[in-house]
Amino acid sequence: MQWITVVTPPFATIEQFDQVMHEVGTEPEGLQERYVGKAADGLRVVALWESKQHADRFFADHLGPALAKVLGPEPSGRPEILGVEIARTYIRQPVG
Repeated sequence: MQWITVVTPPFATIEQFDQVMHEVGTEPEGLQERYVGKAADGLRVVALWESKQHADRFFADHLGPALAKVLGPEPSGRPEILGVEIARTYIRQPVG
């Protein structure tokens, strides 16, 4: 079952996001789409995963070490992660 994550990272700039993703390396297995943007109170990273297991594996095995490398071993905060199991899908169809 597809899974969406909405993450508030423990940093505030797109440049820091780019550094963390550089440390992660190749795109994680199971990632289908990712969007990054600024909200009133910081960044948000919204991702679509093939499954919750893919997302959990990425956060446990890849994101933590990359955050530690970029932000130091004791980052000022942990990412806040909201997970959503997809119940319905809507895809806009082109007109024509």
